[in-house]
Amino acid sequence: MAKYDVVVVGAGNAGLSAALQCQIAGKKTLLIEQHNLPGGAASSFRRGRFEIEPSLHEICDYGPANNPGDVRNILDAYGVKLEWIEVPDCYRCISTYSDGSPMDVVMPAGIGPFIDAMEKYVPGSRARMETLFDLFQEVLDGIAYITASKGHADSKVLQAKYPNMLRTGAYSTKKVFDALKLPQKAQDILSIYWSYLGVDMEHLAFIHYAAMVHKYVSRGAYIPKHTSHQISTAMVERFRELGGQVWFNCRAEEFLFDGDRLCGVKTNLGQIDCRYVLANINPDIIYGKMMPKELVPEREKKLSAARNGRFGGRMYTAYFCCDKSAEELGIKDYNTFLPGTADSRKEYENIMGGMKTNDYSIFLCYNVINPDFSPEGTCVCSFTTFGSPVDWNDLSQEDYFKFKTDGAKKMLRILKEKMGVDLTGHIEEMAVASPWTFARYLNAPEGAVYGYETADWDGMMARMMMLGQDYPIKGLRPIGAAGPRGDGYSAAYICGQLMAQSAIRELNAEEGGNK
Repeated sequence: MAKYDVVVVGAGNAGLSAALQCQIAGKKTLLIEQHNLPGGAASSFRRGRFEIEPSLHEICDYGPANNPGDVRNILDAYGVKLEWIEVPDCYRCISTYSDGSPMDVVMPAGIGPFIDAMEKYVPGSRARMETLFDLFQEVLDGIAYITASKGHADSKVLQAKYPNMLRTGAYSTKKVFDALKLPQKAQDILSIYWSYLGVDMEHLAFIHYAAMVHKYVSRGAYIPKHTSHQISTAMVERFRELGGQVWFNCRAEEFLFDGDRLCGVKTNLGQIDCRYVLANINPDIIYGKMMPKELVPEREKKLSAARNGRFGGRMYTAYFCCDKSAEELGIKDYNTFLPGTADSRKEYENIMGGMKTNDYSIFLCYNVINPDFSPEGTCVCSFTTFGSPVDWNDLSQEDYFKFKTDGAKKMLRILKEKMGVDLTGHIEEMAVASPWTFARYLNAPEGAVYGYETADWDGMMARMMMLGQDYPIKGLRPIGAAGPRGDGYSAAYICGQLMAQSAIRELNAEEGGNK
């Protein structure tokens, strides 16, 4: 069997990005995927006459041509071309403020319009919002510097150019908001995005939050015209054009070592010899099931133990394909957050309490911005929330389908109560994906597609600063949601590229040393 420089295991977002980066760098690269299609969660599936998007709400770091984000720059560098649709607003949120008063806000994209809208909803907030966005920009610039330094950031440069980033680096978003004296209602509106990272505002690092929100507001959000499967297939096609090889229906079973260095992968299709593996697999699975126990570094064992029980969001999504158009059903907004309360800590606790206390969901109707998403006169909607181990870990097989359906009925009821939109009687097709659905298809422990919570000591910045120490196994790097950038489409593409660049440097150094 042929030997490869790099084998990328898993054709999810991070794996696709890593494979392209390695192939462009001239490394002989093989991409293997246990399923028969690429993308993982970035795919699609059919029910009747409808094609359904399983996971993507929007991508925050693509951006317009005159203000490109990292994802646009990455895809351009890879030569991946797609048709994109811009999302006009950041979000609508229907909930209650922390003081119990009703909330119904629509926040537009663009820093100026966003601040104008905040001033309308929270009079007197403008000056502090302007200060906040200046801080966001400094944080974003500082992260870009740290990323470019490949784990070797100069502390003097950080202190001189990004002092406020350093001042806020150890604090939660809530503490920074309080220090800036942002009005509580403004904090409530700003906190809506917490669920995209799966960490409440009291534990979410400000730096991580700042980077995400600035990208959403300043560059707007985008979706591909033909579901996220279009992105995945385009990336695979480009990888093959560049000479890369792809094996579908190929499952990695064990990582092979020569001494303490990786030398290959055992799969259901046979052994593959290689010099490096980038594995889009949760590290707990790699260390616990796929490599010799004696080769797992003690530090990684302790890190895994420290992360025990700290899995991020366990996804539950209900999909509804309706026989009426969005306009006929009274749906006007693409992306509507429907939390029980804007208090993120209370909401997080309610979610973790299980479906009895979980009133949280995000409601999307794709046809609002893409009329061609489904057949004429129809629309496709989805609800997304988090699952709790309280509900799912001990659920019997006999109760499984009823419990899934009861959750979907609850979301439909909340939609009718809060938005006056009644989908019942118009549902032609439906599907429900529980945490166990995501666990089965994505090989994510407990269905935790977010990997580990990027909270407290294990936040994004801490992971970025520890790139050298966090990957001590020669020839093997985990990538994806459990990596330094956390979860999300944008984060996965960036993480895949970042990990591939590190592997390429290591391989080049070895080649130089062997000459």
